[in-house]
Order: sequence, then C-alpha cells, then structure tokens
Amino acid sequence: MRNENTGRTEKRRLREAGAAAMLAAILLVSPPLSGKAYAFKLFGITLFGGDEDKVEVIDPVRYDATLQTGSADKDLKKRLESAASLITDEKQPVSGDLGVIIKARGDRDRLIAVLYEEARYGGTVNISVAGTDIDRLPPNPTFDHAAPVPVTVSIDPGPVFKLGSVRFEGDAAGHDPGKYDLVAGGKAGSRLILKAGEQLLVDLKNEGRPLAKLTRRQVTADHRTDTIDVVLGAVGGPVAPFGTVAVKGSRTVDAAFISRYSRLDKHGQYSPEQLKKANDRLRELGVFSSVTIHEAEKLAPDGSLPLTIEVSEGKHRYFGFGAEYSSIDGAGLEGYWGHRNLFGEAESLRIEGKVSGIGATTDVTTFDYSAGIIFTKPGAFVPEATFESRLEAKSETPDVYEAQTIIYSAGITYELNETDKLKGGGEIAYIDADDAFGNNQYLTLSLPISFERDARDNKLDPTKGYYATLSAKPSYELMDGTIFSSFEGSISGYLGLGQEDRIVLAARLAAGTLAGGSDLERIPATRRFFAGGGGGSVRGYAYREISPYNSADEATGGRSYTLGSFEVRVKVSENIGIVPFVDIGTVSTGIVPDFSDIRAGAGIGVRYATPFGPLRLDVAIPLQRYDGGSQYGIYAGIGQAF
Repeated sequence: MRNENTGRTEKRRLREAGAAAMLAAILLVSPPLSGKAYAFKLFGITLFGGDEDKVEVIDPVRYDATLQTGSADKDLKKRLESAASLITDEKQPVSGDLGVIIKARGDRDRLIAVLYEEARYGGTVNISVAGTDIDRLPPNPTFDHAAPVPVTVSIDPGPVFKLGSVRFEGDAAGHDPGKYDLVAGGKAGSRLILKAGEQLLVDLKNEGRPLAKLTRRQVTADHRTDTIDVVLGAVGGPVAPFGTVAVKGSRTVDAAFISRYSRLDKHGQYSPEQLKKANDRLRELGVFSSVTIHEAEKLAPDGSLPLTIEVSEGKHRYFGFGAEYSSIDGAGLEGYWGHRNLFGEAESLRIEGKVSGIGATTDVTTFDYSAGIIFTKPGAFVPEATFESRLEAKSETPDVYEAQTIIYSAGITYELNETDKLKGGGEIAYIDADDAFGNNQYLTLSLPISFERDARDNKLDPTKGYYATLSAKPSYELMDGTIFSSFEGSISGYLGLGQEDRIVLAARLAAGTLAGGSDLERIPATRRFFAGGGGGSVRGYAYREISPYNSADEATGGRSYTLGSFEVRVKVSENIGIVPFVDIGTVSTGIVPDFSDIRAGAGIGVRYATPFGPLRLDVAIPLQRYDGGSQYGIYAGIGQAF
C-alpha cells in the first residue's frame, strides 16, 4: 500500500468538490421537481413529463365502449384490448356520429387480424353502436347525445387452428417448408405464414434471381378439423449479374464516384444483401439525406439487371458540440465544424476542439485542451480504401503527469471484406512531458498498423456478435535514439437473452505490452500504459490513476496492462435500461503483467435509448481504493461503455 501523498490528495479533493459544485449548479437551474409539472425534451425526445398540446375536435361526440372477449385467455385478451382503439382512446371524443362508425369499422379489421395472428380463424367480431350492428346502420347515422353513445365490442375467439398440409409449388418446390416453421400440426398464425412467404422470396433472390416473385399464397381453413392448409407458389426467374449503374439526383457529388463507391458497378452476381450494403455504404458518407437503389423491372439484353441509384444531397457544411461528465475528472465540452464534400467526391474536412476538467479545479491552466484538423478521402485509389490525414495539438494534465503534444499522422484504411479492416500509416509526434522522471522532450516517428473485425449486429447498442482489434506501433525516438514498440489487443462480446434481447451479457478483455527502450523514462509518458477512468477502463478510479508508483509515490506508468469489463444490460422498459457492472485492471512494469496489483471497480448504470445511441450514466466505486484516491466516480456520456 502506497503512502498518502498530501499534495495529490488535496488536488483530488478540490477536483471532487469542484465537480460536485458544478453538478449542484446544474440541478439548481433545472426545473423544480415539485409543484407544477414540466416536460423535458432532448433532441425532440420527451425524456419526462408530457406534451400539453391538444388537438381540437370538430363536432365532438363522446362514447362509452364495452369489450367482451368471451373465452379468450389472459394474453389474447390483453392483445385484443390493445388493438381496440375504441377502448384505448375512449377518453378522446370523435368527430361527429360518423366518426364513431369509422372508428368501429377500423377496430373490427384490426381485431380480426389479431385473431388470425393467433390462429383463431373461426373467431368472430361483432360491434354494435347504440344497440345496432354497424353493418345495419344507415350511411349517416344520428345518435342520442344525452349521454355518451354506447358501443359494444363482442368477440368470440373460437378454437386455435393448427397447420394441416403445406405445399410449395413452382420454383419454391425445392425448398423445405420446415425451414420456414411450416410443419403439419404446428403453429398456424397468419403472421407466421406471411413471414414464410417473405423469407421464401428473399431466399430465391439470394440465389441471384432478381425477378423472383410469389405467384400463389393460398390459405384454406377446415372448420371441422380446426386446421388450415397452406400453398405457396413462386417463380424464380433467371440468375443474373448486376448491370449498368445509373445515378440520379446528384448535384455537387460526382455521379461516377457514387457509382464506383457503391461497388455495384463490378457486375457481381445479384444479391439483395449487396444492395443493402451499398445503400448503407453511401449513407455513411454523410453527404446524402436519402439514398434509394431502384432495380429495373426486366433484364437488359445481355442478361444483366440495370440499377439506378437515386440520391438526395444534404447540407455539406455542419457544426455541433458534445459533452461528457465525470465526478472525478470534471466535465468536458467539445465543438466542431466540418465540410463533407470538399472536392466533389465526399472528401471531408473537420476542425474540432475540446476542453475537459471543467469544474474539477478553478485553475483553467490545469484543464485539458485539444484541437485538431482531420481530412478524409473515401474511395482513395480504390473504392475499398479511405485516406485520412490528421494534425492534433494536446495539453493534458491528469494527476500523474503533464504533457503538451503535437502529432501529425496519415494513413490508409482498407476494407478487406464486410467485417474486417486493415489500417496502416505513419506518425510523427513531439511531446514535452513533466512526470515522475522530471521534464523531458521526445520526438518520435511511428508506423502504426492495426486490424479490426466488427461482427456486431449494431455498432451503437449491440445485442450479439463481437468486436476485436489488434494493433502494433513500432516507434523511434530521434532525440535519444530509442527504439520501442507497443502491441495491443482487445475483444468485446455480446449475448442477448430473453424475448427481444431484454437482457444482454457484455464483456470486454484488453491487453497490451511495450517492448524496447532500456529505461522507462526514455519512452514518452503518453505512450506508457495507465488505467482508470470512464468506459473502456476501470470505472471508480481517476483517469490514469492505476499505475506502478515509485518510492516517492509518483506514477511512472507501465510496460504492460490487462483489463476486463463485465456488464449485464437489462432493459426494464422500451427506453430505460439498468446496467450493473464490474471492471478489473492491472498495470505492471514488466513487458508481461505480473498481476501483483489488481484493481477493481463496481457499480450500476442507467441507459436511456435514443435514435443516436443510448445516453449513459454510470456510478462506480473502487473496490481496492488507493490511499487518498477517489472514493467514487460518476460518468455521463453517449453510447455504451464498450
């Protein structure tokens, strides 16, 4: 156990006090939590409260609805109640007497659809208004408004049907109905049958048949045996490659670039999956507000399928800001401006700046600052390659060191396939650092290379799959002639459980080693390994607090590290999630971790789902707290921790 360092402890107390004061100030300017209710919106999303706007109804008519579900079980009754807008909207008046009839007829269609989805093909739905069946009412009925108009919805669910015979015809005949969950004696819900037909069509098209279509979808109910017989027929059409690619709607983005970057102009075999990936690829450029790929209705004379990519260009210039918060390290603010189409082929230029540590201390000279200019050229040399050039300046003042850095880097990212990327390039960096070894200057040349595999189902909020990285960064320090290299790897895995993946088990493992350099001080502080901080490290500890320390109680950084994070992401409602977690990490002076000082943090987080990723709030405590170290950490940001 290290001895307490009074100066560093006092600095951390000031950070925590300042951060707490800042959080209190935010709460003070927030709407009061008692008295008048307020609604709070973020990016147009109501986080709490409600909208007060009401729509005026012309000639309002109120009604009193009664739902009778007969022998329906609990689950079916709940579904029927949810589908009946006469019940769910009963407090809202309709417009005129005819409005009651229109609402009732719409409900009858929806309720019959629910019965069919539950394989209740013998069920009936009868709706009467003021005692008369809606099919016997005149075109323009008139009701007594002395009291709410009585409406009765009477449902006889009938028996549950099973599948009888199942037959595929035409080009579908070679497919096994069991693959589509159509098995004699099995479930017979209408949604299952519709889904089977849709999937059958997808499978035919995945064989390279762009003109495939369903020719028959017949469902026959036998009310004597409570079974239904299903016949699905399809014609596949010829196997065809992609043909000519036309571009429509482009104004400032070069049409030839759009065709080339889509990678559909390579005349590969027709594939719906390739069309989707081309669409996603073009959208990710950020220059289009919409992208639609149209398939021709017939093949060209050479047997290929012509395509038309229709785009609508969005605004090319943009600006924005971001924010993050940690109770230990303070708040951070980021601003940026960019241009998405500099020279007509979706080249982007982004200028950004960031300041962090706000509220942690009152001394602005101890804030962390960074600024950068990034140029990106997609489709450089070949459609699969992206060139990036970056110039950055940083001033970092974590508790363990102070460093001013200027870095220029340039590199190529090459897409090997749909999941794998290879990155390589060069970097030159100047670092002026004050740390446990005093003040030192470094000038390093590096050749970073990395491999990335992304097999997640969703990058913002994954529920299955994994994400893995491997990287190496051989470097040469010019001032002292030191050769050293860092090697790092990480893997994150996700497993969804339960209906709609309401529980997701997530885990991340990471490790790194630093080889070369006879003495640790010959390697820049920014290249040595530390741990601690927000998501992706060990929560509950200060940023870079986990490190080997010398006899003077000063952090030196290490040559190796191992990290592990484990989360259980539980969705308690459509938008709210609870996430208990544990983080473990160790940093060692040897090139192989000796695990002599393992630090762990544990806590719980809240997630709020939004279209741009979950909003995250985590609270963590260190389980092996340093003397004078942080007692807890609160972290806020956008996106999952990993």
